[in-house]
Amino acid sequence: MLIDYQTFHERTAAVLRRIAGLCEKARRSPTEVRLMPVTKNHPAAAAEYAARFGLASVGENRVQEAVDKRAQVTAALHWELIGHLQSNKARLAAAHFDRIQSVDSEKLLTALDRAAGELGKKLAVLLQINAGHDPAKFGVDPADAPRLLEFALTRPHLQVDGLMTVAPLSDDPAVAQRTFANLRLIRDDLSTRLGVPLRELSMGMSGDLDAAVAEGSTLVRIGTALYGPRIVPG
Repeated sequence: MLIDYQTFHERTAAVLRRIAGLCEKARRSPTEVRLMPVTKNHPAAAAEYAARFGLASVGENRVQEAVDKRAQVTAALHWELIGHLQSNKARLAAAHFDRIQSVDSEKLLTALDRAAGELGKKLAVLLQINAGHDPAKFGVDPADAPRLLEFALTRPHLQVDGLMTVAPLSDDPAVAQRTFANLRLIRDDLSTRLGVPLRELSMGMSGDLDAAVAEGSTLVRIGTALYGPRIVPG
């Protein structure tokens, strides 16, 4: 069951205060870090809550779930795919998402570019990098990131906004810290090498928010801290 809006408002305000405090500690401006609620496995009202609060976008893991949910939401929101995407669902994703954060192969880039071209749109993407070298996580190996970016930049219907990663699950905060620091270094190297800004660094969730802000995240993907435990479909 979804929490009420007042609870969501209080939790969101608390997370934003936390982000502001972390930014101050890291000598960053709070305006550099955007909060994106993750509404996966929650009803469409969860996205309406985000819009009512004044947040610009929501994150979803599954294409069809987001398609169904978006049809029920009247509020103006950007919808971003943060879950793994198979190339055979590229056209559906390109049609219903404003940005795909989980792009990790040339095959997927090709499929998304073709789909965006057919739809007459320029689709924003992030390249997912396995910056924590975790075999349980999706994302291109850091060594292959330059090749993937070079290929992405040749796709006429795609706009590469930056990079995304998911830290390995660990009770040791240093694991997330190393992962996020690695992604920032990868971004800095790619940006210098290829002359592209790559402004977006999407990294950090409810459990590793502190490390993400400290290491330069520009977008944190927060679900549990805002909505509570996900309602997993039966």
